Amino acid sequence: MRFLPTPIPGVILALPDVHRDARGFFLETYQATRYREGGIRESFVQDNHSRSAKDTLRGLHAQSPGPQGKLVRVVRGSAFDVVV
Repeated sequence: MRFLPTPIPGVILALPDVHRDARGFFLETYQATRYREGGIRESFVQDNHSRSAKDTLRGLHAQSPGPQGKLVRVVRGSAFDVVV
């Protein structure tokens, strides 16, 4: 897994290694030790999965007090994720 810093402090792009063969592919989406080594120290306690139709805009979620880390995964296509 590769971890790339972004210009925004605290925002890290995690790129998993994809292992392909004739059957398809396998990838590890989260592994605590690797994430810590990549600079992500937060502990993930919940992982949600949603599917959105093309051109869907999802709302901004403010968490105060008690902000949470956010893990965003794009399986197909692209996403424009805004960090405020």
